[in-house]
Amino acid sequence: MEINEEKLKDILSEQRKEYQNYLGVVSEDFQSQVKVLAKTILEIQKQLIAIREMVAKNTDDIEIIKMDIQFIKQELKHKVDRDEFEALEKLVLLIPEESLKDYKNPRDIKKNYLKALKEFPLK
Repeated sequence: MEINEEKLKDILSEQRKEYQNYLGVVSEDFQSQVKVLAKTILEIQKQLIAIREMVAKNTDDIEIIKMDIQFIKQELKHKVDRDEFEALEKLVLLIPEESLKDYKNPRDIKKNYLKALKEFPLK
């Protein structure tokens, strides 16, 4: 069996067609996989954007909370602590009734707390 030039061309032509069909199938499969991958990446990007927005909002909320805590700390520094309040209570109980006549408003006692401490030291 001898292969002449024409028969060789027919065989090669047939094999080229088969190979081109094969490459077409491989190419379609590859393209479909790339599409799936692209869709997946797009979804992940959307999720990342949503997460970034949540983080930004949480960061803003944390900053507000930090400012509120600082405000509360400052306000608490201005408040009288329990020991001071108890000392003031004892002091007021020790003040003779006639000394309280000078104070028309009970808040005046608080305003004059240091003066009253000097006049009536705690024992």
